[in-house]
Amino acid sequence: MAGSVEAAGRRKATCFVEVGRREIGSSAARASSRRISGSEDIVMRMVRYGELRGHVGCVNTVSFNPAGDLLVSGSDDTNIILWDWFAKTKKLVYPSGHQENVFHARVMPFTDDSTIVTVAADGQDDVRVGELKEGGEVTTKQIGEHDSRVHQMALEPGSPYIFYTCGEDGLVQHFDLRSNTATKLFTCYSFSNSRRRVRLNSIAIDQRNPYYFSIGGSDEYARLYDMRRCHLNSSRSMNEPVDTFCPRHLIKGGKVHITGIAYSYAREILVSYNDELVYLFQNNMGLGPNPESAQPELLDKLEQPQAYSGHRNFRTVKGVSFFGPNDEYVVSGSDCGHVFIWKKKGGELMRMMKGDKNVVNCIEPHPHFPFMATSGIDKTVKIWTPEATDVMSLPERAKEIIDSNERDREADASRTLVTLSSDVLMHVLRLRRRQSELYREDEPSAADSASDDGEAFYIGFGDAEGNERENSDPRECIVT
Repeated sequence: MAGSVEAAGRRKATCFVEVGRREIGSSAARASSRRISGSEDIVMRMVRYGELRGHVGCVNTVSFNPAGDLLVSGSDDTNIILWDWFAKTKKLVYPSGHQENVFHARVMPFTDDSTIVTVAADGQDDVRVGELKEGGEVTTKQIGEHDSRVHQMALEPGSPYIFYTCGEDGLVQHFDLRSNTATKLFTCYSFSNSRRRVRLNSIAIDQRNPYYFSIGGSDEYARLYDMRRCHLNSSRSMNEPVDTFCPRHLIKGGKVHITGIAYSYAREILVSYNDELVYLFQNNMGLGPNPESAQPELLDKLEQPQAYSGHRNFRTVKGVSFFGPNDEYVVSGSDCGHVFIWKKKGGELMRMMKGDKNVVNCIEPHPHFPFMATSGIDKTVKIWTPEATDVMSLPERAKEIIDSNERDREADASRTLVTLSSDVLMHVLRLRRRQSELYREDEPSAADSASDDGEAFYIGFGDAEGNERENSDPRECIVT
């Protein structure tokens, strides 16, 4: 206890010292503001500012506009809501035009917040754009498609027109809103089987060098690409990444996949693995274009990435992000319903904030201030700001929650893998969904977990007695 009090005192002292420096002019206002925003005292005072209610389904995406005064959200209800988050009010609600769950929505920069691009689970009109007119009128249109669900987009920094998408069909596409057609860059295939597509969940662009982007999906490798090679090279080597990243113990493991990727301003790559940990890779930790051909001598020399643990990422596709003006922290949601905040350097767990009754999926830091928005299985969006009068600590049950997350992870890792066709998988998921509806209302459709690409899938089943959980949930079928 004494150590906690002492640490809290150091954090407060650091913050006051910085304010004093700014007042006497020894520290520039902008630099001082950034240091205060990234201080531990700010993080330790984060509390829920408000809860935004308006959707009637799971909220799968939250993102701020470039100025940070508005928030856009998308949901299983297929609606898009534009929020004045500070006032906790809706500015605009409109139907996205998608037929299935909206997975990602972003306001395009330098458009006066009038252009919103969205992707979804349609498999037919996955990519759409909404144009906001005067008087509240909104028009939407399809501008592209994938053959399967699309989880994420990446906007080209500073461009009001260009963005990229990746989908569960393995395809990466380039969009320019000035054109009526999308450019198919390449399809991502497995290193171990050149005929097996990698079902992609995440794409992120390096903000410091926008020529580079990374993707991750249904295998263990984060792949780094150079846009210039993708645009200029029409040969088969387009699918060959510039570099790849993976923790040594997961190479050729085949049991994990990537759900989220993010870049820091220092060009570090943050990767979140399904039912594993979050890892931070430096540029010099790459395995080369083909990680499965990397020599043992190389692997022995490579420094291992920083790991962040305590949470659990199993039941849904979760994002991951940096937080702080200089990316001082790492944030992730968890199956236990908490928002986890770690120090980037060293991986110390700083906060566990209850953000959902079930699962927190989305974490969106504010572009300019130490605020954040989160969402998950609940039908609401939570806003977090550093306004607590007292320094907050980890919850009393923190160790119990973390231990439970670890036990469940170990139990599921030992599950027997059974190969199923897509038809059988659909039948199993429908049965599990009916069972879950007896316990819980308004859960998202488990059939969304099935893919239509005709491949075989691997699904894990736990011991009927030992691994059966209260309130059985259809998302606990592991599809990899």
